[in-house]
Amino acid sequence: MKVLLLQKNDDFTVRKEFSIHEETLFKDLELQIICNAMAGDDNPLLFSISKTAILTTTADLETIQYRQDILKDCLKNRDIIQNLYQLTETGIQGDKNHYYNIFVNYPSSILHYSDETLNFYMMILKKIRTIADEKASLFSSDGFVQLFSMLQQELTDSYFTEIADHLKNLDFPHGLSVSASLGEANKGINYVLRKQKKSNKNWLQKLFAKKEPGFTFQLAERDESGARAFSELKDIAINTTANTLAQSVDHILAFFTQLQIELGFYIGCLNLYDQLIEKKLFISFPVAFPLNEHQLSFLKLYDSCLALGTDTCIQSNDLSANKKDFIFITGANQGGKSTFLRSMGIAHLMMQCGMFVCAELFQASVCTKIFTHYRKEEDHSMTSGKLDEELLRMDAIIEDITPHCLVLFNESFAATNERDGSEIARQITQGLLENDIKLFFVTHLYEFPHAFFDKHLDNILFLQAQRSPDGSRSFQFTEKEPSATSYGQDLYNTIFL
Repeated sequence: MKVLLLQKNDDFTVRKEFSIHEETLFKDLELQIICNAMAGDDNPLLFSISKTAILTTTADLETIQYRQDILKDCLKNRDIIQNLYQLTETGIQGDKNHYYNIFVNYPSSILHYSDETLNFYMMILKKIRTIADEKASLFSSDGFVQLFSMLQQELTDSYFTEIADHLKNLDFPHGLSVSASLGEANKGINYVLRKQKKSNKNWLQKLFAKKEPGFTFQLAERDESGARAFSELKDIAINTTANTLAQSVDHILAFFTQLQIELGFYIGCLNLYDQLIEKKLFISFPVAFPLNEHQLSFLKLYDSCLALGTDTCIQSNDLSANKKDFIFITGANQGGKSTFLRSMGIAHLMMQCGMFVCAELFQASVCTKIFTHYRKEEDHSMTSGKLDEELLRMDAIIEDITPHCLVLFNESFAATNERDGSEIARQITQGLLENDIKLFFVTHLYEFPHAFFDKHLDNILFLQAQRSPDGSRSFQFTEKEPSATSYGQDLYNTIFL
């Protein structure tokens, strides 16, 4: 049985390993804060699901809309979703309680514990089917309509009745019926467990019925060798049946596990939603545009990581940057440039994994991948200079980058003098632009942004962090020519005066 709540045609897989670029993105955008919020009560599974989903973005508009519709259903029916999720947890925990045993390698033990586990699983599946029967009409998304329809078709009353009959027979209330052939040296071969025929006779007819001819053998009470041999024969006879039953257990467990994973993503979204709503912050479902349309506009976009970590009022920003491929962000120190950059990166990631975004309105073209190239703190273990380290990281990005990617630069190539840093940045970004890659660049360099500003190109936007005459910051950004100063005097006064 397929769950298909995150992808229309395939199961979603939780990853344990990520590429160096994904780990860098996770760290630079401080996505651990988002994943911790989604994980709720420090749930490591929800954290892993959230991290995988956020870093495994999709550029397929149909998939994004598919997940958004499912998430809207979850927001409207959260009690049902949480009940389903808890049932999967109960099923998986029940497997641990029933199935694992030190004697599990013996066919008789496998059969016994598989029988117990399947009886328990049937109880869980009946509850899930009941939810599908009673609550399906409350859901409108394709994902849930398909899931509930599949559950109703697969988990029928006749299915449960048939399973119950099989499990009852496997308790062998009338003993085992086994056939075998004689092989070389009169050794038994071709053991087959036979299904016992049901008799239509009543007890009186059975009492006076003619006995079929046959032979019987009875073990002495203290015949340990005979008992051991008989047990071995029994294990041989039921081995195939035990393995088949164990495979059935694994199949249903795999369904519970997959349902838990895919519901877990939406449970994480609900956890994050609750924390943001509690802080009375804006939330909206974004509008995703195709790769080649170059759309970007938003209202009241804010940094969700900052919002989750503080109780103070969070400043938001508006922007209309349609048809812009390169956005420079310059201006005063401590003016909110890095926070603004992070908010845009997180919004793109949340949009492309089918979530809501932290804005009153957000619409943007999707990108194939997102990369970050941030200035790093001094590392005394480095064997080369900071500029060399930055160039090596840039080289690694170039190796993996493709058209329609997005790169977020934060004060990159400032580890050398103004002229060299500006020229390096100009040549790299020019090459990326020519290959249809979208760029955001926070910089204190002056010659670098002015080299592009003087060309008056229509696809480049220049934003500047506002600073009042008294030195206060509003954390707002306006379209403006790059400034020749970042007001380091303000920082000096704050620290030393």
